[in-house]
Amino acid sequence: MRPSPRILMCPPDYYGIEYEINPWMSRSRGSHGDVARQQWQKLHDTLTDLGVQIERLAPVRGLPDLVFTANAGLVYRDRFFSSRFRYPERARESPINEAWFAAHGFRIEQFPEGCYHEGAGDALFCGENLFAGYRIRSDVRGHQWLGEQIGKRVLPLELVNPYFYHLDTCFCPLAPGEAIWYPPAFDEYGRRVIESHIPRLIAANQVEAKRFACNAVVVGRHVITNTGCPDLADQLRRWGYTPHAVELDEFLKAGGSAKCLTLRLDGEEAAIW
Repeated sequence: MRPSPRILMCPPDYYGIEYEINPWMSRSRGSHGDVARQQWQKLHDTLTDLGVQIERLAPVRGLPDLVFTANAGLVYRDRFFSSRFRYPERARESPINEAWFAAHGFRIEQFPEGCYHEGAGDALFCGENLFAGYRIRSDVRGHQWLGEQIGKRVLPLELVNPYFYHLDTCFCPLAPGEAIWYPPAFDEYGRRVIESHIPRLIAANQVEAKRFACNAVVVGRHVITNTGCPDLADQLRRWGYTPHAVELDEFLKAGGSAKCLTLRLDGEEAAIW
C-alpha cells in the first residue's frame, strides 16, 4: 500500500504584503489577515480530506512569505536542497527552513555561491525529467548544479513574463506525460521543449492563468486550484481528474496560490501519489 503523501505548510500568522518583489505585490493594497487564515485553513482541510499528511513549519514574525513553502527548497529523497533566494527579503527564510529540515532527518544541501535557485517554485519533475524555470528568480547554473547532484536530466525553460516569475505559476505536472501550462509565459524555445517532452498538455487560458490555474496541487487524480478556473476544471474532468476549487485570493496578492503554499516532503520526483 502506498504511504500517505506528505506536504509541508506554514500557517499565515504573519503573512502580509510588507515589500514588493513581483508585479502582484502592492503594499498600498495589502492583505486581510483573517481572510488569509480562513483560506489557508480551507486548503489545509481539503488536502487532509484527500489523505495528505500535513507537517507544519512554525511561522516567524517579520517573514511574511515563509507561508510559501514551495520556495523553501527542493526535496529529493532524504536530501533538502535549500533555496538560495535572489531577494534579500526572502533570503532570511533559509535558516528557518534549514533548521526544520535538519530536525526532521533531512541532509541539508546548499547551492554554490553566485547562483540562485528558488526550490520547487522553479524545479518540477514530470516523469524522469526535471523541468527548470530560469531568468526571473532562478538561474541556469543553479539548475545545472542540481541536476548533477541528483543525477537527473534538467530541461531549462526561460520565463519571459514577470507576472509568471516562477515555473510553478505557469506549469503543473499532472503525471508522467501530462501537464497544465500557460504557453505565453515561456519563450519560443521553452514552448518547444515542453511540447516535445510532454505529449498531453492542457493550456490554461489567459484569464484563468492570471487566477494561477497552473499553480495547482496534485494528489493522485485530484487537482486543487484557486477558484475562477472553470475551463481548466472541465478539461481536467475530461481527462479523468477531479478538480477542487479553493479560494486563495489573499495569497494571489503576493503572487502565490495552492502550489506555492505547499512543499512535497515525499519528493518532487513522485509525479503520482
